[in-house]
Amino acid sequence: MATYPFWLGGIAASMAACFTHPLDLTKVRMQTLGPSVPRPSMLATIGTSLSENGLRSIYTGLSASLLRQMTYSLVRIGSYEELKRRMSAKGKPSTGKLLLAAGVTGGLGGIAGNPADIVLVRMTSDSLRPLEKRYGYRNALTGLVSLVKNEGIKGLSRGLGTNAVRAVLMNTSQVGSYDFFKMTLLRHRIPLVNYQFHDGFFLHVVASLAAGTCGTTVCSPVDVIRTRIMGSSGKASPFQVLVRSLREEGPMFVFKGWTPAFMRLGPNTVLMFVFFEQLKRGRSYFAQS
Repeated sequence: MATYPFWLGGIAASMAACFTHPLDLTKVRMQTLGPSVPRPSMLATIGTSLSENGLRSIYTGLSASLLRQMTYSLVRIGSYEELKRRMSAKGKPSTGKLLLAAGVTGGLGGIAGNPADIVLVRMTSDSLRPLEKRYGYRNALTGLVSLVKNEGIKGLSRGLGTNAVRAVLMNTSQVGSYDFFKMTLLRHRIPLVNYQFHDGFFLHVVASLAAGTCGTTVCSPVDVIRTRIMGSSGKASPFQVLVRSLREEGPMFVFKGWTPAFMRLGPNTVLMFVFFEQLKRGRSYFAQS
């Protein structure tokens, strides 16, 4: 199995984030709103963002998004690819082993990307706060400095438990399932049309779209709780947030923002894996030249 630079996945994820960041911003803002605020639609939320400062406003927090991808995604994808390469040296790994590897490496990515995640959530939801309670981060780096200055080193671990759980679920249901869907589609013909997939662009798009749908649904409950903890300056635990939200909003709160989450994660997953596959092929081509 060919080896690739550890950082290649981070580059692919960053490229994808440049296209899907406006949808990420919309998802965070919808998840942050509590029960006292009428629930806006995805289009209404985007419209409100555009009315703030035009196109520039929907890219608020892009620097934090890129920092997140170059920590969280770089570690989770790079570590997963390395584990997969080592397991493949002893024979074709089973689906169970691949999913386990994806879960472990997802947890590592969640830990690595937690500080950037906090800054991202705060930057993208800051306009929803009263003026006197806004964080006012200019970019990701000043946000990190301000976070440490005001909340100490411990502030970097805000929501870490929830974020790590989400990262485990995300990497398993997104990266792990991508390999599962890709291998399954390669092994079987599509009935009725009798179509056989080959390892190429169309396969990568279909497998990654299925992985994005799986990842959005599995991670939605943890994602909502994580967003509310990171966006707050209080000290409520994940359990307290869960209980309060269930009492005030009912069980369906766990799928708040599912549509923009899918609208962001679906294209993001497709772009990330398509970019990743092309970057791998490009590196292999130049290595052989």
